[in-house]
Amino acid sequence: MILGKDINPKKQIYYISALVLNELKSFDSSEFDFFDVFNSLKTKEKDLTVNLYSLSLDWLYLLGAIKKHKNRLIKCF
Repeated sequence: MILGKDINPKKQIYYISALVLNELKSFDSSEFDFFDVFNSLKTKEKDLTVNLYSLSLDWLYLLGAIKKHKNRLIKCF
């Protein structure tokens, strides 16, 4: 379930997805490496895990906000 009963928003897919989108907007390039974005977010959000990060990328992929091409992330906005 995407919306959990947890009241901590920093562990929700919606929140992490919003952080990922903000991070991608700050870069000039349209292609990104999976771990470059993760490491950049990890400096801002100490509680971020790879599992939660990958779930948020899955959510953004389903929404059409990002694509994957040859092991690179491509922003679609």
